[in-house]
Amino acid sequence: MQPDSNSNGQRKIFTVARLNSEVRRLLESQWGSVWLLGEISNFSAPGSGHWYFSLKDKDAQIRAAMFRGNNARVKLRPANGMQVLVRGRLSLYEPRGDYQLIIDQLEPAGEGLLQQQYEALKRQLNTEGLFAAENKRPLPTPIRTLGIITSPTGAAIRDVLSVLKRRDPELRVIIYPTQVQGATAAEQIRQALAIALNRNEVDALLLTRGGGSLEDMWCFNDEALARDIAASPIPTISAVGHEVDFCIADFVADVRAATPSAAAELVSQDRSEYLRSLAQTQLRLQRAWQQYRQSRNLMLQHAKRRLVPLNPQQRLQTKAQQLDEFNSRLQRSLRRNLQTSKQVQTQMQQRLVRVNPAFRIEKEKALREQYQQRAIKAITSQLNRSNARMQANQQALGLVSPLQTLERGYTISFDNAGNIIRDVNHLKAGDQLRTRFANGEILSRIENIKPE
Repeated sequence: MQPDSNSNGQRKIFTVARLNSEVRRLLESQWGSVWLLGEISNFSAPGSGHWYFSLKDKDAQIRAAMFRGNNARVKLRPANGMQVLVRGRLSLYEPRGDYQLIIDQLEPAGEGLLQQQYEALKRQLNTEGLFAAENKRPLPTPIRTLGIITSPTGAAIRDVLSVLKRRDPELRVIIYPTQVQGATAAEQIRQALAIALNRNEVDALLLTRGGGSLEDMWCFNDEALARDIAASPIPTISAVGHEVDFCIADFVADVRAATPSAAAELVSQDRSEYLRSLAQTQLRLQRAWQQYRQSRNLMLQHAKRRLVPLNPQQRLQTKAQQLDEFNSRLQRSLRRNLQTSKQVQTQMQQRLVRVNPAFRIEKEKALREQYQQRAIKAITSQLNRSNARMQANQQALGLVSPLQTLERGYTISFDNAGNIIRDVNHLKAGDQLRTRFANGEILSRIENIKPE
């Protein structure tokens, strides 16, 4: 809330228009869309196409407006006393300072609340994974015993039994009677489902009823029933209402059928198709049997033609000849096997010799001797080359050695500091000199210097 004075202590004065504008802005910014349940009163629809009315309950009321662009989508015509569910945003009509609700959606109260509850439960169960395809159980093939959870006097059971009688009269049906409409219907359906699961006498379960309003089929949107269907170990089929009707049971069941008749066709085998298939199978069996008999007769005739009347002596001779032939083949086979074994043994011995440690040691010794001889030759060659280079270096050093110069009659003079004297101008009378000859040295003193 804004203060009624500024920082200087002066009063903050509003105009009525500014106050209404500020309040409207505050309402619209602080509140989003809201759902409201109430009774219509003071309804008016002027020529502009807008609707104006009040929504009230036993304790309070609020003004409401629904403009032409939004009310064109409403399928009903509002009237005083009608219970409705609306969605809108809070605002303020500034000229009169009236607090009001700007409506963008309007629907009958009963159907709207049920639809909201249906959508909320659908979102919740879907989030929990009860609708996931990977959790669905396949129907057994074929289904020999079908359990039906429905009203025993409804139109749905008559449609289902009629289709089953026509398509698959051999299918066994067990009915678990229950109410499918009313306040206690959901609990009765759960009890029937529990009985079917406890008895475990059917291959699949069908939950079905005929069409109706959302309120009529509301028991199939019960959360507890939906969880029982999802947890059923017996595959379940849901066929509730007409093709356009959907309920929570359709989403949690393993299979959804559009109508009770469609469910009956789904779980049954077409008898006429079964008979045609049986006739075709019988015809194929007859043809296969005839072909088998013909082939056996041909084999028998061929065997008769091969049989030659032989006396016992001839048969013994024939068997003896066959025995000799088998004996020869056996001996040849044994010799081949023996020769092969010897070859394998020889190869193994050769391999053993190659991997024998003594053989490998001798081989390594020979290699070591070769490496030693190569090393000696390499070292000797390297020493010879080094001696030759050293002699050449000695000769070269001898050519430039000062001693060689001294041998030829030259001398070298040094001053007291041991420096070689190269310039006479660096000397003076009285300095001592040390002169080096090839065979010795002399010490002298300078008495006179004569530059060139």
